[in-house]
Amino acid sequence: MESDLERARELLEKLSNAHGVSGFEDDVREVLRSELEEYVDEIKIDSLGNLFCVKNGGELEIMVASHIDEIGMIVKYIDDKGFIRVSTLGGWFDQTALNQRVVLHGEKGRVYGVLGCKPPHLMKDDERKKVIQIRDMFVDIGASSKDEVVEMGINVGTPITVDREFRVLNKSRVTGKAFDNRAGVAMMVEAIRQTNSSATIYAVGTVQEEVGLKGARISAYAIEPDVAIATDVCVSADFPGAESSYMDVKLGSGPAITVVDASGRGLIASKKIIDWLKTTAQRFEIPYQMEVADGGTTDATAIHLTKAGIPSGVVSVPARYIHTPVEVLDLSDLVNGSRLVARSLETAKEYFIPKNTK
Repeated sequence: MESDLERARELLEKLSNAHGVSGFEDDVREVLRSELEEYVDEIKIDSLGNLFCVKNGGELEIMVASHIDEIGMIVKYIDDKGFIRVSTLGGWFDQTALNQRVVLHGEKGRVYGVLGCKPPHLMKDDERKKVIQIRDMFVDIGASSKDEVVEMGINVGTPITVDREFRVLNKSRVTGKAFDNRAGVAMMVEAIRQTNSSATIYAVGTVQEEVGLKGARISAYAIEPDVAIATDVCVSADFPGAESSYMDVKLGSGPAITVVDASGRGLIASKKIIDWLKTTAQRFEIPYQMEVADGGTTDATAIHLTKAGIPSGVVSVPARYIHTPVEVLDLSDLVNGSRLVARSLETAKEYFIPKNTK
């Protein structure tokens, strides 16, 4: 287990430290390609940027989808004094963005800046009581004019990510940016490396999940698999203030199998999917948790509604502080999630039949 944890840590660190907001996933896609190219038979990229890693096998076709984008921002306006206004890409809780250091991925390379706002010393009493929204913040890159910003390679449309690096907290607990969904990507990579499935497997690094599940929608349409698993993260409810969520998902207790997310507006997993994943976990003595969530959804929502419908499930790594730059998870959940996905790819033939034999 110790070597498994170390391998998971190294992989997650590499993925978390890579940068790739929705629509600009190039660097993350290259990391994923390099990690899987020795374990698959074919790699291709579609018109939207989804990465397909295909492991040839029998007639049963299984899709494993893991989105490679992270939430971020994009330059929308540069004022005459060199301050930059942004639009968000993905779901931000605005107060977590203030005073973060950021990376602007410009035409001449990376430029570093900070997200600032009017200081409290200059605010009126009623202003101090309000949550500052991202639209009222600005990025300061140390420039004195708009011309200087442009000279540094920054223009309208430049993508922005948070400047945070992976760190170990204590034992198997780690923190970093973009664990949503680099933890899911790491879980998919390790599962593909480990599995002895006889099926044909499509491991897909999907793009633009955070802005509408776009990559999953078109990649599932292209593949039309017999069954699909999305690997992602889910909310861990084991920290102060989370008691009212009435969820029992916690760090270190195993990957979560989703029954329902987004209060049913997203995925309602079928009984066959739940039986498949739960029975596999029990057979191979893999710890797991069950998730029913009021908010948030995954690529599985788009996949299961593709064409005539594709049976789809979700295996997630529980994480604290999702959609912030300081997400926290337990590597043991990632390791056990990889095992669950790997073994499920092997047992899928007991539950599903190829579409061309139906």
